[in-house]
Parts: sequence; structure tokens; C-alpha cells
Amino acid sequence: MTPGGPSPIWNDEIELYFEASIRQLGQELAFATRRAVRKAAHATGPSGFSELVRATAVGVGDTTFGLDEEPERIVARWAESLALETPLSVLTEDRGWRHLGPSPGGWSELPSFDHSGPRFAIDPVDGTRNLMFDIRSAWASIAMAPPGPHTPRLSDVCLGYLRELPDSRAGEARLLIGRPRRKQCTLERLILSDEPEALVLQTEDLTADSEAKVSGGFFPFFRYHPDTREELARIEASFFARLEENEGANLREIYDDQYISNAGQLVLLAQSKYRMIADLRAWVAAKRERPSVTSKPYDVAAAIPIARAAGAVVTSATGDELDFELDATSPVSFVGWVNPQTEARLAAHLSKCLSP
Repeated sequence: MTPGGPSPIWNDEIELYFEASIRQLGQELAFATRRAVRKAAHATGPSGFSELVRATAVGVGDTTFGLDEEPERIVARWAESLALETPLSVLTEDRGWRHLGPSPGGWSELPSFDHSGPRFAIDPVDGTRNLMFDIRSAWASIAMAPPGPHTPRLSDVCLGYLRELPDSRAGEARLLIGRPRRKQCTLERLILSDEPEALVLQTEDLTADSEAKVSGGFFPFFRYHPDTREELARIEASFFARLEENEGANLREIYDDQYISNAGQLVLLAQSKYRMIADLRAWVAAKRERPSVTSKPYDVAAAIPIARAAGAVVTSATGDELDFELDATSPVSFVGWVNPQTEARLAAHLSKCLSP
């Protein structure tokens, strides 16, 4: 089937066609990163990871490290290969938006979104800083939106794909696919080996739980960059003081986790391992009128739809509806609650902490 053409009709068959291509891309990204990290881990001496952690460039959206270079090339090759048969638009942190499509003898760059193909927002390695030191998993993040003549928005995403890129010691990995319009999220457990293809051990529907806990779990406020930590710590302390006073929370059973990957954070929310996650960096930066390191739309384009498809609630910092154009530069803050019950119980407390 060739889904391109002058007037396509987006349907389940076409979506499945592109899902298969997304899965292949995710597998290639996973194999390339696993090979690089395992090679570094098995090297003799402390310099094994030196090439992975070296900053090599600054892309449109973020710093490119040695670990990122081959995955970025894989995405470019995938897009150009797909463009031999169908038009498409692809957003990456390295290059921003590209528009490609078939031309006589190959493919060519297109001028805009005004074509008949899908639109993809891709972060080949979300969580590079974890994985390049072999500390914790990163994630290959791919969001797909149907054809449209303009920059897609988060609300346009019809499929989110997250493939775990684990550290060198892992024998398993997770793969999540979310279809927010159907409120459907699936989790696959994969067995890893030295072969490119992973074996699917188990597939299950993923649904966040319905408990409205105020303690006895992880409630992280993400404080990635030093320049906002003090302000974020004040908000965090005020929020938990309110939970202790008004909700009877046991502060000794409120746990923190600083996972430098928005995709990883939202996976843990979808799995009910986080009770909430607050990334308020962009909100703080805007309030003090000073730029900072923040989440960007491409970071969360797949992960937010996946978390929502699993039943979690993801809003703006102030609790409003969260929607934005998908690009590589705009600052984004978000708050995730494991379920509507938790949002109903706790969101007002956070809102009070953010009020002037």
C-alpha cells in the first residue's frame, strides 16, 4: 500500500501502515543506542564513555551529545526512505521541521505542511544525559499526527510511541503505544539480546489506577537545572506543607525522583508509579522574565498523549487545558496527575502555591 496521493483519507489501515514503520524506526534506534552504550561499558578504563558524553553541536532544540549523533542520522535516513513513497513532515530537535516527498528518481524537500502525508515529531533519545553515563534508561519518542496544512498541535497527535533505551545491564525494555482519541494505551515487555530484533514477552492494556493518595508514593517536582531549583523548592515545600495540614499526608512517605527525561517521567505516571509530576521550569522562567532550560514540545509530543490514553491527567502548570504547537523551541510546563481523582483532590493545593 502506498498511502501518499493528492487526496488521502486517513483511516485505521493507513495509521497501521505508518505504525509499522514507526516500530521499525524505534527498533533501529534501540539497537544503535544499546550497541553504543554496551561498547562503552565494556571498554577498558574510565574513558569508555568519553565519546558518548562529549557535546558535539547545538541543534535547534538542545545540545547534541556523542550518543545522539547516530540516532539523529537514523531518523534522517528513515524519513528520506519513507519520502520515496509518501510525503511527510518530520520534526527533530536537531533540525526542526523538514518536509519531504517523492520526486522523479528519489525524494526532494517540500516547501510546507501542505501535502498529503503524516506529520511526525521525533526525539530519538529523550534522556540522553541518563543513558550516556549508563545510569538510567532514555526513550525513543515518536508522535504522529494525520495530514494537515499547518504545524500540528499536541491535540492533533493520533499515536504516541515510546521505546525504552535501557542501560547496558538491562535484559528487558518497555514499549508503550498510546492512541489518545480511543483512550487506549498498550505496554509491551521486550526481551533484549545482541540481535537487532527484540522478543515480545508480554503485551497488556495499560490503565492508571484510581487511588487518590496524598502520600505513600512518588510526587516529584522536576528541578533539572540549578538556576530554578531554589524557586521550585519553595513551591514544592509549600505544596507538601498544605498536604500535611489539609490532607493528613505523611511527609516521610512522599518520595522524590529526578528523572532527566520527560518521556520517562510520563511513563512512570501512566504506570501509576508516580502519583504526580510537576515540571514548572517554564512557568518559573516566564514569571521572572528570564530564560532557563525547559521542556520543549518535541520532548512531550508522544509522552503526554500516552499518559492521557492510560487515564492520567496532564494540564498546564496552572491547571488549564494543555495544548500547543509542536516545535523544537517553545518552553513548556506541565503537571501530571495519575488519575482524575488525584487531580480533584490535590490540584487546588498546587494552584494556591502558584498564586501571587
